[in-house]
Amino acid sequence: MEQLVTYLARALVDQPDQVGLRVSEVDGARLFELKVAPEDVGKVIGRDGRTVNALRTLLGAAAHKQGQKARLEILDDRRAAQAPPASSGPDVP
Repeated sequence: MEQLVTYLARALVDQPDQVGLRVSEVDGARLFELKVAPEDVGKVIGRDGRTVNALRTLLGAAAHKQGQKARLEILDDRRAAQAPPASSGPDVP
């Protein structure tokens, strides 16, 4: 299943060498965390999430065939970069 996700992700993006996949076990299911270059996140998610939903469907079908459960998450470093800095509290004069 790892090869399926990696192959499909690399086919979608402009920078296939930056595709990374981490797999772990969470709540009895395999969690696939896909990381791509920041400028490729939109390509993997697709318009209205259609592309990522299609990837999740394919992964779910492959997992079901093997008698397993699987989840796919897209890691988005853009959100962390755009988050405002944490404040230490209100400014007091």
